[in-house]
Amino acid sequence: MKRTIAIICWALGFLAWSAVPVNAQNTDRAVPASAVQIQLSFAPLVKQSAPAVVNIFTRAEVSRSPLGGFGDDMFGSPFSRQTEKVQTALGSGVIVSNEGLVVTNYHVISEGTEVEVVLTDKREFVAEVIFTDSASDLALLTIDPEGDDLPTLSLGDSDGLEVGDLVLAIGNPFGVGQTTTMGIVSALARTGVGITEVGSFIQTDASINPGNSGGALVDMNGNLIGINTAIYSRSGSSAGIGFAIPANFVANTLRALENGGGTVVRPWLGIKGEDVTRQMANILKLEGSGGFLVDDVYDPSPAFEAGIQTGDVILSLNSAEILSSAEMRYAVANSLVGDTMIARVFRQDEILDIVLNLTAPPEVPAREETQLTGRHPLQGASVINLSPAVSQELDLPGKWTGVVISEVPSGSIAARQGFREGDVIRSANREVIKTVVELEEVLAAARSRRWSFILDRAGRTVTYRLAY
Repeated sequence: MKRTIAIICWALGFLAWSAVPVNAQNTDRAVPASAVQIQLSFAPLVKQSAPAVVNIFTRAEVSRSPLGGFGDDMFGSPFSRQTEKVQTALGSGVIVSNEGLVVTNYHVISEGTEVEVVLTDKREFVAEVIFTDSASDLALLTIDPEGDDLPTLSLGDSDGLEVGDLVLAIGNPFGVGQTTTMGIVSALARTGVGITEVGSFIQTDASINPGNSGGALVDMNGNLIGINTAIYSRSGSSAGIGFAIPANFVANTLRALENGGGTVVRPWLGIKGEDVTRQMANILKLEGSGGFLVDDVYDPSPAFEAGIQTGDVILSLNSAEILSSAEMRYAVANSLVGDTMIARVFRQDEILDIVLNLTAPPEVPAREETQLTGRHPLQGASVINLSPAVSQELDLPGKWTGVVISEVPSGSIAARQGFREGDVIRSANREVIKTVVELEEVLAAARSRRWSFILDRAGRTVTYRLAY
């Protein structure tokens, strides 16, 4: 862990002196003025940047029978089940420190039990996964160069980008080998595109395809300004609409990891709400559209302590305009525990500036992890109390109370009945469930073989009616 934190500190220090000031970038922009300038090559920039972009292979254990279909029926036979490691995924990553810190996407490595990093010079390393965040689709790996030098890319200032800036996308599309494509920044601060729970993406028309995920989006100064993450396509191939996680969000994650001693805890406000539509803006007598309408305030929370009220409309955070709930989530996630934010709020025809002191989400109530026993459909599952901290940990935005299934062992009664990890149990046999204790009491008191459950699952409400 100490080596991991040292690597992160090194990367952040490198960022501090290597990021190019926004004004300096603006003064360097110019349209080609002659045919000679048009014929200039990106080759020197590619030679500088490409070696730091790596291939990532993952392997996972799978069960197979050496006797084919017969093996599965031979109960007790040593040949009925055997495991082997097979390659399951291929993607890209970027080395951001000479100590071996690699940035990639969570979805590139999520299914693997072993991760291998391969450089352009054919060096191979077994990587250790030190951080994953499915909500933002980020992952951090470390490799041990054993004293050898590693090529690196420095994190640039993605806030300095403008639509129309030239960029290069470097990765390993379709596994054909490292490939560089060129394009422009097509749009900035893309939210609500359905890629991740938390994100404000750089959009580019540089060709990005499967296998590019986790690779580099590089500016004309040779800085890493984005991690290529997803494409919009009906065919599965590039349609000229690619999305990258901004480098500043990556840098902020590294700082949070350093501050947390190897654990990332993102701040929270403790509010629920919705987008302000044009119709809602007319009713509220609010000029323009956009904003975040507060529906509920958790007590205690930074928002509650600051005086945010139900019905308030948050118009901006730290002068950054808030037009949707997605922008609201990203602005908070891109801050650090201990930061102070100024919220501009519309309340009953008044505009107020409210100071928010960001804190870590509390684990109240305690999780009280319990494996459920007894004769009922949830037998074998483990459950915990929801809290703001658990909600963040399990990527359950806005769900701060209730009971969530934390584990469903394979072959258990709960698994056979279709329950899944991450299901939030809202009611059992028409009784509202708020705590693990309440759930145990309802399960123990049942006198019928007929059961009903209402669950929250991946943003949907699911009703189970079972006979067991």
